[in-house]
Amino acid sequence: MKFFKSFFILGVGFSTLCSALASIPQPWQIGFQPAASPMMEGVVRMHNLLLIIITCIALLVGALMSYVMVRFRAARNPVPSKTSHHTLLEVIWTMIPVLVLVVIGIPSLKLLFFNDKIQNATMTVKAIGHQWYWSYEYPEKNISYDSYMIEDKDLKPEQFRLLSVDNPVVVPINTTVRILVTSQDVLHSFAIPALGIKKDAVPGRVNETWLRISKIGDYYGQCSELCGVRHGFMPIHIKAVSQEEYDAWSQSRETKPAPALPPSEQHKEKSK
Repeated sequence: MKFFKSFFILGVGFSTLCSALASIPQPWQIGFQPAASPMMEGVVRMHNLLLIIITCIALLVGALMSYVMVRFRAARNPVPSKTSHHTLLEVIWTMIPVLVLVVIGIPSLKLLFFNDKIQNATMTVKAIGHQWYWSYEYPEKNISYDSYMIEDKDLKPEQFRLLSVDNPVVVPINTTVRILVTSQDVLHSFAIPALGIKKDAVPGRVNETWLRISKIGDYYGQCSELCGVRHGFMPIHIKAVSQEEYDAWSQSRETKPAPALPPSEQHKEKSK
């Protein structure tokens, strides 16, 4: 009894730890990171549906093979059947896979369209991939900065190796954010597992995705496209905060435009 009680407490403690560190991989983890956006929640639901379907198919096929091996073994059927066609059976094994594909296809298409269509975004963040770091721009706020991975020797106790950066992306929770993704040099990929985002960064092209984070926290990702020798050293860190914290952060980072020169000074500048 004491063993089961200790095992239960250990399991609860491990679950709590995983929740506290929701956006990073855990030792022995075999499932997804906890979903923190509507997109990822849809991905998890689709995954669970597919898991049920493939489990049922595997059990059915295994049961049929076992039945055939026992029922139609040579000892019981010294003279095998010469049957070559069975109309009803052929209709059944054609229609069942069609129905399975329909059950998979309808929610799959709905999820694809949901993830592709931006849901009335209220702000925009542009992510630009470089070899080997990211830079971010907030067009409405006139904010731009570079984001580099923190090297091992500079890590603090609360930071994560190969994931923490010096300047994370800061967004408010419960806000639909349009993400524009492009590259300055080679192919990169902007991917955050807990948010269900993976969008290629292509030089000369701007791809688009979106996010809406439901929980305050830190969400980590990495470049998911081979982009050179330091491909594994350009992580992505998104920090979701309250609206008040975001407003304070944006005011502290916002670059004020230079004041306009009077007409006489403008004329002097042009003459130079």
